[in-house]
Amino acid sequence: MSQHTVGINQFTCPVRIPEKGGGVQHTVATIDLQASVTRGRLESCVSTMVTLLGRFLPDIHAGIFPELLSEICCQLQAAEAWLTMRFPYFIAKKAPVSGTISLMEYQCAFTASSAAGGEPLLSVVVPVTTLCPCSKEISAAGAHNQRAEITLAVRPLALIWLEDLIAMAESCGSSEVYALLKRPDEKYVTERAYAQPMFVEDVARKVAQKAMTHTDIAWFTVGVESFESIHNHNAYALVDSRDLKPDAPRG
Repeated sequence: MSQHTVGINQFTCPVRIPEKGGGVQHTVATIDLQASVTRGRLESCVSTMVTLLGRFLPDIHAGIFPELLSEICCQLQAAEAWLTMRFPYFIAKKAPVSGTISLMEYQCAFTASSAAGGEPLLSVVVPVTTLCPCSKEISAAGAHNQRAEITLAVRPLALIWLEDLIAMAESCGSSEVYALLKRPDEKYVTERAYAQPMFVEDVARKVAQKAMTHTDIAWFTVGVESFESIHNHNAYALVDSRDLKPDAPRG
């Protein structure tokens, strides 16, 4: 019997995400949920999915994906089910000199499939600063710099906190980005970026090197996009761990 992929997209709801420090963060998630079902199950698909999501709210996090996707498959007699949950995650961050605290927002996502047992892929989008090495080399004073975004997606072998993935990526740019800086902080981050010029390829390579040594990461991709300040285009680089070693697990 033929299968049809149906589901719901852009389902927004409040969720609670466990924090590394032991707390719980309240945020708002956008969920896409699909299943491969036979024609006879199409009419009940949406109501079943919304009901099941409601049962787990507001504690829809990566730890319950296996149970949720298993329930979807069971109730809809689905061959497979997929879920993607995107949400902003906030971390209180201290400015490097003044110690001023402000909230930094990071876009995060969990993606899972019942075919993989419901174990999720984790991804984080982390802003950093990149300063152009060739601009620094050819200029008598200064060098152009810009904000860039690192998108790191991993298949974990064990629990990996979002905070740790964000910190891993954040440490690999020319400088970190902050929501609030005082004058001494601005001086610090400007000079730090100038001392650490990087192309997007350099940033991607540095993140990949750190991810390769993490014992709880089975597979990863890292993409870096630089929003160029003197070009009418962006610069981009991508590294997939499957291309780095022949025995790397398939993503």
